Amino acid sequence: MAFLNIKALISIETPVRFDYKVHQIIKEIPMGTFFQKAADYTKDAISAGKYLLQGLAVTFDHMRRRPITVQYPYEKLIPSERYRGRIHYEFDKCIACEVCVRVCPINLPVVDWVMNKETKKKELRNYSIDFGVCIFCGNCVEYCPTNCLSMTEEYELAAFDRHSLNFDNVALGRLPTNVTTDPSVKPLRELGYLPKGVMDPHELPQEALRAGKLPTDIIDEMKTKEPVPAKNPDKTNLINDSSNAKKQELQ
Repeated sequence: MAFLNIKALISIETPVRFDYKVHQIIKEIPMGTFFQKAADYTKDAISAGKYLLQGLAVTFDHMRRRPITVQYPYEKLIPSERYRGRIHYEFDKCIACEVCVRVCPINLPVVDWVMNKETKKKELRNYSIDFGVCIFCGNCVEYCPTNCLSMTEEYELAAFDRHSLNFDNVALGRLPTNVTTDPSVKPLRELGYLPKGVMDPHELPQEALRAGKLPTDIIDEMKTKEPVPAKNPDKTNLINDSSNAKKQELQ
């Protein structure tokens, strides 16, 4: 558009008027946009290069480390203290109250019982949980009034048939094998149970302490600490007022 205006001015206007018009048109052309776009492009290129270098730094950092791989099934990780694995069930403790069924998000436990007319109590016949559907939320364990349910550290529940994952009271009563007591398995600690600065659980001595403190140690420290008596601000104010009044009387 600027060139068209200049041609029109050359053919129509006088030379003096032409110089004035050209100057005005050049002033209207946004010359600063080019430098602004160049500055923005340079800024974006610098930020992209910075992010690229940060990603490469993480990549090179991991390249210097040893690969940490658990050779399953010859090596197994020791589950954490509150690991929620297969549910253990004790038939003798169960009173067939069906609290576990009510608190389950999908009403999964199946409680088969009959009413004894002589004793007017429930008699439990069968109890089953389908681990192919269970989400291991632990609500049944938490709300059980007789503590007949508990979470174990067993996580090997793979099967070729999904119907085989429906455990009855006999299968639920089976105690799981502990990783640390299995002679055919080498137990490995998880990352949260390694000493500070150690990333590889292999060839770690058994007596090496974990990072941080155990919950039992924290509880013992809290018990040994003497409670500091809280100061009562009302009593201190009364003492100060009485002392000030005595000073005024003496004066």
